[in-house]
Amino acid sequence: MDFVTQNIWLILLAAFSGFMLMGGFSLLGRLSGVKQIGPQEAVLLFNHDEALVLDVREQSEWADGHIGKAKHIPLGQLKNRLSDLEKYKGKPIVAVCRSGNRSGNACGILRKAGFENLHNLAGGMLAWEQAGLPKER
Repeated sequence: MDFVTQNIWLILLAAFSGFMLMGGFSLLGRLSGVKQIGPQEAVLLFNHDEALVLDVREQSEWADGHIGKAKHIPLGQLKNRLSDLEKYKGKPIVAVCRSGNRSGNACGILRKAGFENLHNLAGGMLAWEQAGLPKER
């Protein structure tokens, strides 16, 4: 018992680390209002719910290939171009980048701007390609 009382902060840190490794990020994503989805779920949203695909990668990445019918707004320009997305406020939006990190940031920006039906493509274009899904150039 002395060990526990003397090392309570280390024990709490280890427990928190374990929580995060076991899926804490997905829980935090749900609490933030942004759902992490895989490529197959994204395809269902595109086909059945007319979701907007928002690609937030840089121009050079976009030119290497992108999801068909995607709207391209680089992350650095997103705050200044929110008016371009106003007509999509009531529709699902799937944010996409290379690996899923920048698109997660984009979802945060959109959430603050009042968008609610937000999805982040977990794994980004890397996951899309790994699933064997088509790209346009």
